[in-house]
Parts: sequence; structure tokens; C-alpha cells
Amino acid sequence: MATPQEKLAESLDALHALQARSVVAIRSADLSRTHRERLLGAGFLREVIKGWYIPARPDEAPGDSTPWYASFWDFCAAYLAARFGKDWCLSPEQSLSLHAGNRAVPAQLLVRTPKGGNKPTALPHGTSLFDVRYAMPKDSEVVERDGLRLFSVPAALVTISEQHFGRAATDVRAAMAGVKDASDVLAVLLEGGHSTIAGRLAGAFRNVGHPRIADEILKTMAAAGYTVRESDPFEDRPGIVLAGRDISPYVNRIRLMWDAMRQPALDVFPAAPGLSRELETYLKAVEEVYVNDAYHSLSIEGYRVSRELIERVRSGAWKPDQYAEDRENRNALAARGYYDAFGAVKASIGRVLRGDNPGMVSRDDHSGWYRRLFGPSVSAGIISAADLAGYRSGPVYIRRSMHVPPPREAVRDCMPALFELLASEPEPAVRAVLGHFVFVYIHPYMDGNGRMGRFLMNVMIAAGGYPWTIIPLERRDEYMATLESASVKQDIGPFAAFIGGLVRDGLQGKPPPPVPLPRARS
Repeated sequence: MATPQEKLAESLDALHALQARSVVAIRSADLSRTHRERLLGAGFLREVIKGWYIPARPDEAPGDSTPWYASFWDFCAAYLAARFGKDWCLSPEQSLSLHAGNRAVPAQLLVRTPKGGNKPTALPHGTSLFDVRYAMPKDSEVVERDGLRLFSVPAALVTISEQHFGRAATDVRAAMAGVKDASDVLAVLLEGGHSTIAGRLAGAFRNVGHPRIADEILKTMAAAGYTVRESDPFEDRPGIVLAGRDISPYVNRIRLMWDAMRQPALDVFPAAPGLSRELETYLKAVEEVYVNDAYHSLSIEGYRVSRELIERVRSGAWKPDQYAEDRENRNALAARGYYDAFGAVKASIGRVLRGDNPGMVSRDDHSGWYRRLFGPSVSAGIISAADLAGYRSGPVYIRRSMHVPPPREAVRDCMPALFELLASEPEPAVRAVLGHFVFVYIHPYMDGNGRMGRFLMNVMIAAGGYPWTIIPLERRDEYMATLESASVKQDIGPFAAFIGGLVRDGLQGKPPPPVPLPRARS
């Protein structure tokens, strides 16, 4: 007779077979009742709605939103296809967001379908799906991406309201950059006789720096007998000219975010003291904050480290193989890696203080910081040296975040764009705030992104003459909430104010909470 462990293994084999076929949304019919009950009981399966499930991990806390946010888009694609076949597509507004590289999980996903019931379907963690009974766009105006049926960019631009250009300017502009020429839009405009919308789109394309498309829309509509009055639906004008369709939409989106977020960062950040002329004094001050910085930065990431461990690592009284079977191995390896990376970042700051461009220094050196951060794990045989080569090779998800980082193929475009923005940015405050934010927004590595983002921030901070800034563990929730607001709502203000306040405290000589002393043993 099979043991409970053998029975569970049999059910896990059935789940693995589904996952090998890239099935994320699992229907009741995909697994036998026995397999479902075993997997649910063991925590390997979670129910989304009646008859539908997603894979999970038993070590994830009850109520953890990460598995749902990570599965959201794949689940919705499979669920909608099963329910409506091909008679559905996402709303034009949501379609433009996805075309623009914005895969943040929405609170409510709007779906158009002639079979819609005009009512919401409740989904986990306060999300929902609302199917609106609405005629479908023509087949030629629908495109499919990753199983999601979307309005094409031209069809969406013609369909969205005038107000949406102002509400979601970054997404709309980034999607517009993918329009090759006016003919893509004119086909939709002329067929529907949309003279008012034609004037709006002419103004919109002129706003984003594509006057040729704007002029072609006006001339062609006039030749067809329509009277068109150009109007700009956006509330402002971007300070950049967007690249064309050969550039990743993720890159255009990052450049637009940078342009929109510069002033809010400047508004709340203290004035820069200027590059320090006392190189050795500045570097000595950096060295003196190491223990405090290591404790808070590692603790924010969930590591349990003590002053004793940090000092032992710094003194060299630690060997990777010493902890090979120790339950504290993960913490010790992380502490050693942080020490090695901190030294490399300190060397990069030295280059910046000597006058090198901080964006170029970070571009050249950040891979070295990363290798040192995880070098001890390679030495201990925990990870392969190949894992430290380049950026991530697969998707990554941020715990409890509705922000979905760009896919791995987009990371190769986004990272050079980030360093170009840093190199050309004249304001130290903007480099510090947006350098950190955009780095973790991209999430270029499978692990270590938070630590790397804070290292990058402090290199930019040094370039402005500010003191090394520590984000205290005690304010972790506030820190993560402000990053979430910037990533999902495009509101950089809270994050800029948070970092600016810490920098201001440092300028005024107010240190962060110190590393707590170990408790005395009874």
C-alpha cells in the first residue's frame, strides 16, 4: 500500500505534467478529484474561483498575494479563452497599457465581449474581472500577445476617450511610439469617418514629436472630404522625442517616466552640497557606516544578521565551507557577499569623487558589484558561476507587488537606457531617486535587486556630495509602499520624499537606528 508521501508524489507528478505544458490556469477537469484534494491540502494548489486553480508553494504564507500576482495575466488569458473562445478582447485602455510594456496587475480588468454579462467576477486579493457586453472590433483590429486578445494600437487610439490621454499619458505616448506611419491609423479613421478623433490624434502625434504622422493625418482626411480641427489631448508636452518602433516599448516607457518624474523628485529633495573635494575623508565616512548599512540592507531583504556576524566577516574570520551544513549558511553567505560588494561600490565612489561620470561608472562597475554580492555562494557551491553572467534569463516577480517587471528580453534594452539616462542627467537628486527606482522597476537580476538598487543610489548620492544614506529596517514597509506607488501608479512623489527625508537627516547629522546589540544569554 502506498504511503502518504508516495501518494503526494503521484499527485505532484500530475501537476508537473501540466506545468511542463505551461498550464498556469488549472481547471477541475485537468486533475482528478483525488489529485486536487491532495495538492490543495499540501499547499501546492490554490483555488482562484470555483473550478479554477493556480500552482502554489507550501512555504508561502496564507494570504500571500505573490502567487496570484505572478499568475494573473496567464490565468486571465486561459480563463477568458475557455469562457468566451475568441469572442473577447481587453478594453482599449488596458490594451494600450500592455502595448506600452505596463504589465502591472489592475484592480479590475475590463473585457469586451458580445457574450458579456455586464457584471464583475471576483478574483483574489481585491482584484476582479468585468465582462462588458459590447460589440467586438474587427478581426484586423485585434492582436494576440501571450494569449491575451488586445485592441491593436491604432484601433485603441481611435477608441479611447479624450480624457484617457491625460490620465495615462505615459502609457499612451509609449504605445504611440510603435506606430510606423500614418497609414496604420488612417485606415481606422477613414472607415469610421472619425473627423473629430482625427484632429485629436494629429495633435497627439505632434505632441510626442511625430509631426510627419500628424500632417499626413490632416492632409489625408481633408482629401477625403472631412473637415478636421487639430487639438492636443495631452495636458503637457514631454521633454523628449520618442524613438520609433525599432526601439522596445519598455525603453520608451522608462524614458517617459524619467521625464515625467524629474521635477517631482527635485521638488522634495535637499539641494546638493556638490562633489566632495575631500576624497579620503568621504571614503572614510563610507567605511564607518558599513556595519550599520549591512545590517539594515540585509535585514530589509529578510536575512537575519548580527553585529557579531558582520564583524566576523569583515575581519576575515569566516570561511564559506565553514557554514556548508550550518542552518545560518544563508545569512553568513549573504553577509560575506555584502562585504565584498560594499568594497567594490566604495571603489566606484572613489572614481566618481575623482570626477568620472557616475552613470558611466555604474554602467562599467555594476556587474562587478553583483558578482561580489553572490561570489561566496559560488564558492560554497550553492549557485553556479554561470548564474552570475549577465542579467536574468527568465521572469521574476516581486513579493506582494502588483508590478510585473519587464520580460527578460526587454531587460537587455532597458539597462543600457537606464545608464544613458543617468549619464546625461544633470541633477544629483534625480539620479539618486530615479536611478534606484528604475533599477528595481526593471529588476534585472533573479536576486539581489534591492541591494543593488541601494548601492546604485549611494553612488549617485556621492556624486551630489550627499552622505551615504541608509534605509532603516524599521521603515521597510514605508519604503516598499512608496516603491509600489511609483511602479504601479506612476506616483514618484512619496518615494522621492522618503529618500529625500533620509538624505536631509544625514546632512543634519541624524544617523539611522544603530545595529541592535545581541541579547545577553541567560
